[in-house]
Amino acid sequence: MKEQTFGKTALQIVVAVLAATPVLVGMGGVLSGPEFLHVTAPWPVDLDSHFRFLSGFFLAIGLAWYSCIPGIETKTERFRLLAACTFAGGLARLFSLLWVGAPSLGHIAGLCVELLAVPALVWWQGRVANKATENARLTGA
Repeated sequence: MKEQTFGKTALQIVVAVLAATPVLVGMGGVLSGPEFLHVTAPWPVDLDSHFRFLSGFFLAIGLAWYSCIPGIETKTERFRLLAACTFAGGLARLFSLLWVGAPSLGHIAGLCVELLAVPALVWWQGRVANKATENARLTGA
């Protein structure tokens, strides 16, 4: 029982820490537009609009990750959908890296989280969910 609680709590903490990035970066992008990336204005209005839209989406994804934390063992479908969205973003970032070139270190770190850490989190959440289900069957809950 202790191991199950520790695994769940540790997963909740890791998700909380990692979800802070899309929330904070998303808010920064919504409020600052492309200037958030330390580029010099002027930039096309359409670029500003698109950047802020994607920043809002990034913010929403981060908040949705936070919604998985309470009862994380029961949120498998939501967790996997968010993971798929995050992984797809990582694939797009990888395409950019291969097609255009290496981005800044922060974007490389994001790529690693999106393509490596997120699949590991899906596996971990599955283990936590399976242990909770198994424990509920054993206790008759």
